Amino acid sequence: MSSLSERPFQLSLDQLRMRLDEMVRVTFADLQSQFLVLPKGDHFIEFHDFQDAYETLKRATAGFSDVSEATLAEAVQADSLAFVVLRTILGLSPPEWAELARTELGSDVAQGVARSLDVKVRHQRDLFAKLLREDPPGRTGVRAKALLAVAARCIERGAPPGGEHTIHRLKKADTDEGLVSLRHVASRHVPYAVLLYERYLGRPFASHRDSVSELVGDVMESAIAEILARHNVTFRRTRRAERVPGFEQAPDFFVPTEFDPAVIIEARVTNDDGTARDKVARLKVLAAMRDERLRSGRPAYELVACIDGRGFGVRAEDMRSILLATHGKVFTLATLPALLQHTRLKQFAVVP
Repeated sequence: MSSLSERPFQLSLDQLRMRLDEMVRVTFADLQSQFLVLPKGDHFIEFHDFQDAYETLKRATAGFSDVSEATLAEAVQADSLAFVVLRTILGLSPPEWAELARTELGSDVAQGVARSLDVKVRHQRDLFAKLLREDPPGRTGVRAKALLAVAARCIERGAPPGGEHTIHRLKKADTDEGLVSLRHVASRHVPYAVLLYERYLGRPFASHRDSVSELVGDVMESAIAEILARHNVTFRRTRRAERVPGFEQAPDFFVPTEFDPAVIIEARVTNDDGTARDKVARLKVLAAMRDERLRSGRPAYELVACIDGRGFGVRAEDMRSILLATHGKVFTLATLPALLQHTRLKQFAVVP
């Protein structure tokens, strides 16, 4: 934490009110944009693995000159990760691929099956060697064959003519004219402008970013839990969408328990201002509950906000609301090391 200026959690409530706009600016300066760095998660595919699977698919289809259910089955049996490469060629999500098999082939492949296969092949690269060689074929193997069959059909025929105001999902450089397009792209270097245009349509890292969105949001909560555990603070971390009696929405942390909380912590990292406003609304509700407890003579908990990301830096009025609701107890990833020192949490720390 920089020592160049005071932070709101170091001020009394009266001081905070007098210096509110200054504290908004100070907190804004501490916010960090998290969008440039993503966690890999458990299912990330390294490029060398993706490239190996691509080459397996290319060999099995004779340079994409023979794309059929049989040649695709050969590829995924040799390296199951080719299943993900094939989906990437289609440009579809697993649920969309399943829906395509359902509508075109009448298959009963469920979206959850497609998702499960898409994840499993990243860790079990011999998965299809087992599924497709079962005799008689199991239910999952039959569904997997349906996905391969509809993929072969769509890749071979390419994109149909589109309307004036619509564009077909297969109207891409590698699938527009069926196998002709695919062979051309596979055998020649794709022009950079084409690559950039398709990246514009698809957004770089979009699929991976969606798959690790919960991990991105968990950065702050995990950091808080680590600090509390390291100082032997008794706490309860709630689960997503958990119901806690007395709370319309469960806060992220209770210290020591939800039955008689001394400190309640709300945590969020977001680059989306809409999500940030939702957190502001929750903090206001918790502040109102705290104040009502105080008026009724019950012990009032301390409300703490641990926030970060550019979503919280969009509206100064929202930051004013957060600071006032928490009486200045607002911490970012940059100031999180001061969490215990400047809150009632220090009363629950146990030094071995």
